[in-house]
Amino acid sequence: MIRYPFETPPAPGEAVEVAEGILWLRIPLPMALDHVNVFALRDEDGWTIVDTGFDSRKARAMWEDVLAGPLAGLSVARVLVTHHHPDHVGLAGWFQSRGAELITTRTAWLMARMLVLDVQEAPTEETLAFWRGAGMDPEIFAKRAAERPFNFADVVAPMPLGYTRIREGDHLRIGGRDWDVRIGHGHAPEHATLWCRDEPLVLGGDQLLPSISPNLGVYATEPAADPVADWIESCGHLARFARADQLVLPGHKLPFTGLPDRMHQLIENHHGALSRLREHLHTPRVATDCFLPLFKRQIGEGTYGLAMVEAMAHLNHLLALGEVTREKREDGAWLWQLRGET
Repeated sequence: MIRYPFETPPAPGEAVEVAEGILWLRIPLPMALDHVNVFALRDEDGWTIVDTGFDSRKARAMWEDVLAGPLAGLSVARVLVTHHHPDHVGLAGWFQSRGAELITTRTAWLMARMLVLDVQEAPTEETLAFWRGAGMDPEIFAKRAAERPFNFADVVAPMPLGYTRIREGDHLRIGGRDWDVRIGHGHAPEHATLWCRDEPLVLGGDQLLPSISPNLGVYATEPAADPVADWIESCGHLARFARADQLVLPGHKLPFTGLPDRMHQLIENHHGALSRLREHLHTPRVATDCFLPLFKRQIGEGTYGLAMVEAMAHLNHLLALGEVTREKREDGAWLWQLRGET
C-alpha cells in the first residue's frame, strides 16, 4: 500500500527534514506541475543538492533565501542532477559557477550541455514535419509555427565544462550514507536513481513518482524512438530493488512508501493505455486522435504538446511490436491502424 508520511510540503524558502541530515525543499515552476522537489544532504564539507529547479530570477532569489536560512552554515559542495530536464538541471551551472561539483550521468550532461547551446528563433523544418506527422491541429500548428519556440537556455543556466560521471552500479557516499546508483530510461535517457544501503531511502527523481506518471515522449530529435519499451524495461529492473518500507524522495509530489505497489502501477498504467489504444486503432487514426483512449480525458492547448509526444511514443511502441501499420496522408500526417484491419 502506498502511504505518504509527510502530508504537507515545505513552503517556499523553508525545509522539512525527512531523515537525519536530509532536507526536503520545493522550488516553484510556472506550469501546471507547479513545483519540483529538491533534497539537500548534509556532509562535513558542505551540502549535496539533488536537482535544482529552473533558472529564473525568482528561483535564484529563493535559493539565496534557502542558502541564508535552512542551509546556512555550509556551502553547496556538489549538485547531483538526476536527469537532463530543465526543471532538474536548470540551476546546476549556477551552482557550478559558485564552486559546486556537478554529478550526473554522461547522457544527462551531454543532453543538457547540447540543448543549452541550441537556441532557435523559429521552429526547425524537422520540427514542423514532425508536428504534421503527428496530425497536429491546424490552428495550433499555425500558432506555434509563427512563435519563437521554447529554448532550453530560456530556463537553464550556462553550464561550464566539466562534471563527474555516475552510471549503473556505481557507489556514492553522500549525506553520511552509502548509495547505489541505478539507472532508468523512458522518461529521460540515463536517469539516475540512488538507493541507500544504510537505511530504507531512495532518491527517485522522476523515475519513481507517486500519483502521476512521468511523460514518455517522442520528439523530432529521435522520431522513431520507443520510450515506452525503455520505461517498462526500466521499471522491471528497478522493481527488483523495491521494498515496502523504503521512503522514496521523488522529483514531484509527496515522499511515499509502498514502492513495490507503485512500480506495479507504473508498468500497468502503460499496458492499460496500450490496450485501449489497440481498440481505438480498428479505424485509421492520426496520433492526435488518440488522446481520449490514452489519457481518459480531454486535452487542452496547455498540455497538447505533451499529450502529442506521448501518443507518438505509444504508437511507436505498437509499431515496434509489429501490431500496427502506418501510412502517410497527403498532408504529411501518419495514419495508424491495427495490422490486418481494412
